[in-house]
Amino acid sequence: MYLDTEDEAILNGEYGETRQRMMEILVALGRVYGAERLVPIASAQVSGASYKTIGEWGLAWLQGLNARVAVPSVLNPIGMPRDGWQDIGGITTDFAEKQLEVLEAYRRLGVAAECTCTPYYLQNTVYGEHLAWSESSAVVYANSVIGARTNREGGPSALAAAIIGKTPFYGLHIVAERRPQVVIEVEGTPHYGALGYLAGKQVGAKIPFFTGIRPTRDQLKALGAAMAATGAVALFHVDRITPETRIFSFETEHLGHIAIGQEEIDGLFSDIEVDAVAVGCPHCSPAELEALADLLSGRKTTKPFFIFASRSVIAANRALVAAIERSGARVVADTCMVVSPAMDRFSSIMVDSGKALAYVPGMCGAAARIGTREECVAVATDRA
Repeated sequence: MYLDTEDEAILNGEYGETRQRMMEILVALGRVYGAERLVPIASAQVSGASYKTIGEWGLAWLQGLNARVAVPSVLNPIGMPRDGWQDIGGITTDFAEKQLEVLEAYRRLGVAAECTCTPYYLQNTVYGEHLAWSESSAVVYANSVIGARTNREGGPSALAAAIIGKTPFYGLHIVAERRPQVVIEVEGTPHYGALGYLAGKQVGAKIPFFTGIRPTRDQLKALGAAMAATGAVALFHVDRITPETRIFSFETEHLGHIAIGQEEIDGLFSDIEVDAVAVGCPHCSPAELEALADLLSGRKTTKPFFIFASRSVIAANRALVAAIERSGARVVADTCMVVSPAMDRFSSIMVDSGKALAYVPGMCGAAARIGTREECVAVATDRA
């Protein structure tokens, strides 16, 4: 793999041990995947931020690093809100102390304490930009909805790219590797989280091209997040909607076709009793907060109702957050239902997300029930 003079100097240890180790990670990754060179990146998003997922050994590794990131970099959700973690329940003092140590370790490296799976709400990410993002739903949104270029990085490789400012040029950084590989024909009016849940199971890591749907940006977010959770989808195309269909729409005639109908989608829905309701996986957009505020107007919650969003989105929409919380629901920053031990105390959780439907049983040890946003509000307020 070609390295320029500065890359070689970093690899030889001339810029310190941490940068040398980070370059070693990138070079090894590039050699595995046959990358010919490194490519500069515009930003990085680093997973492995919740103490629930990285534990003591991950924290020790982070604390042993001594460098600063070279590009704007943010974190995936951590295991609790930084402010008021005592108020949401289920967080021990020991966990909180360790989580704050993780956050401080990343801050020392220059990673911004924006803990979210929706970094595209924080910065102007544009078509064609090269990135090193690691959270699966962020990756698939960046590639599919924005048309940026990122592989599905692991936490260490994303951090290595952030510190070096480059990533190996392979996979989805290359336009030819972004071609659709299977067509999915959708019949009926889908719940996009449920559709993605089913589609991901069928396509695995392939790049699907959808026909028969006209999703909004928030619905595209839900679709991609679910496919990334039940499969390993990092890029999808939607006919006449996503930006790269103008490039690839003529290449679908020879591909295999999968049909997903309304009956299959409806089969994911159940009426099991739940202990809590949680939405915002991925984190809510301003439009989603507005919809929740409208639905909760004049209602009071009778079950714990958690709504997750990034700190910046919450700060920019204080009036909507206040309207939501008058119902008794909690709008929570920095964390989410999947990576926080706060959700582990519930035996069953209702969600509006295919991603959460896939992850809640394994990550929280709870039964998961999917519903529409309207159904989630109805259950949380005993109006189902």
